[in-house]
Amino acid sequence: MFKFNLQHFAAGNVVHTSNGIANSNTGEVASYGEAGGLSNEMKTYYSDYLIDMAEPKLVHDQFGQKCTIPKNGGKTIEFRKYDPLPKMTTPLVEGVTPDGQKMELGVVRAEVKQYGGFIELSDILMLAAIDNNLVQATKLLGGQAGRTLDAITREVLCGGTNVQFAEGQVASRSLLTGGKESGNHYLTVDSIRRAVRYIKKMNAETINGSYVGIIHPDTAYDLMSDPKWINVKTYSDPEGIYQGEIGKIENVRFVESSEAKVIHAEDLCKESRNLTVSSYSTLSAAENATHGEGTLYKLVVEEALTEEDASRLVDATIQLGVEDSIEVLSVGGVDVENKALYLNAEPVNAPSKGDVLYPGEAGFKGCDVYITLIIGDNAYGTTEISGGGLQHIVKQLGSAGSADPLNQRATAGWKATKAAVRLVEPYMIRIETASTFGN
Repeated sequence: MFKFNLQHFAAGNVVHTSNGIANSNTGEVASYGEAGGLSNEMKTYYSDYLIDMAEPKLVHDQFGQKCTIPKNGGKTIEFRKYDPLPKMTTPLVEGVTPDGQKMELGVVRAEVKQYGGFIELSDILMLAAIDNNLVQATKLLGGQAGRTLDAITREVLCGGTNVQFAEGQVASRSLLTGGKESGNHYLTVDSIRRAVRYIKKMNAETINGSYVGIIHPDTAYDLMSDPKWINVKTYSDPEGIYQGEIGKIENVRFVESSEAKVIHAEDLCKESRNLTVSSYSTLSAAENATHGEGTLYKLVVEEALTEEDASRLVDATIQLGVEDSIEVLSVGGVDVENKALYLNAEPVNAPSKGDVLYPGEAGFKGCDVYITLIIGDNAYGTTEISGGGLQHIVKQLGSAGSADPLNQRATAGWKATKAAVRLVEPYMIRIETASTFGN
């Protein structure tokens, strides 16, 4: 940790980039001494500190193709892939030249966008606070930058077309179960084997000799209880472990991250996670006329509803739990005063008084669903514009000119350009499961 004089914020704007430190007004490289602002040593320290804070969270970026768009080269990048040629099993005829073949080129495009955030530091805070506020601000910004950039890639990867529900026992997310005495759909060795079998059949190449799995700590707990688990400490090559790597099984090296995607169902109302059916009926012709065309169905619930609940429930997906079965219902309207939900379609199983409605975005009866990604080489790519990678930006007291006439505000922030895209869908698969620790 370096000591510094807080009054060094008194002049100049400083932008920290991977290419050096540039004056934010002129874009020219400048040198700031002790009289003019933060020293070069301090600027480098804070810039490196922000990047160090951000990088450990970028787990989802570790295993994709990394291509940079040249400066002034536009915002869109094309990743190109040639399709494999078919087998040639027909024997050649003596003296006859066969027909030639054409290369089939597939193109995947991604558009770079810019992201960023900043913290405002007042002059009083900087003068009176005991803590080193620039250090604390940089730490918080680094964490924010890392989580943001990681989440952008994560959401792209988790939107892939190939999905496996646990070991394949169920056909949809809404049937994944957790928290029961038996029959839970947790992450197991067999679920990993099935996923690896799939990407092997698709001829996905390994990454440094193994496939990669990105896993949440909750599902890692379920998987690591298996006696066949290989802990990272037993590796013969400890120097080559990935950031966050915890172990290996079925030739998949697992990288653990709390940022691995968890699908959490929102509470159905302010008072309760679930709703209880009070009555169910088909609307009369007169009632139907006030709620739109077509036959509608009315569910009255026991819990009080607010306008906020109503806005969330309209067009929401909810589950009707009848014994051990689940039916997904779609809510088309809500009557807050009468605690009524209007359904777009008639339920297969007519609800009865006392039946429970659960959040429908996640698993069985609203339990959390965890996504574990199994990835082969060249499954996805990430890009940024050259010179537009993660930047740390400090604007000192007085830098805003007439917009800050009393020199009351300084800021520290970050920005970055980023895009992520799935390149070859068959080279990756997501496993959706419940977990011992899911809600």
